[in-house]
Amino acid sequence: MPVEAGAWSPYLVGTLIGLLSMATFYFSNKPLSVSTAYARLAGMVSNLLSRGHTENLKFFQDTKPKLEWGMMLVLGMLLGGFIAAVTGGEITAVWVPALWEHRFGPDVAPRLGVAFVGGAILAYGARLAGGCTSGHGISGALQLSVSSWIALVCFFVAAVATTHLLYRF
Repeated sequence: MPVEAGAWSPYLVGTLIGLLSMATFYFSNKPLSVSTAYARLAGMVSNLLSRGHTENLKFFQDTKPKLEWGMMLVLGMLLGGFIAAVTGGEITAVWVPALWEHRFGPDVAPRLGVAFVGGAILAYGARLAGGCTSGHGISGALQLSVSSWIALVCFFVAAVATTHLLYRF
């Protein structure tokens, strides 16, 4: 893989994601997305703890908690991210990145807390929007879905706002 300054070429990665999205449509007639896979995984865990409660939830009546291709995609993303980090020389054993430490201090607990809250907000937003960044930003945008383009604009606005919070001088 071509490596530039420790990272993979965004042109190569974008092309590969586009090809993966097209292949997903071609072979499974489904869009490339992962938020439902996370919800199904949560349902599987919930089944272990309280099967009756999980079976009574409307969402899990419509979206059965089961092992399916989306979970394999999530595993592939984790593996791919690890491979990209290794081949790009970006593996670190740091709990608090330098940017975070410079802006907010060296404590691990706030970093993990903010990451958890951010993940929960992201998951809630994905369920509320009917899809995640890959579902709307890749598959939906490729299908010229108006709601996906609106979601995509919102993703970029939020990213710019977050960047300004982290990089303000």
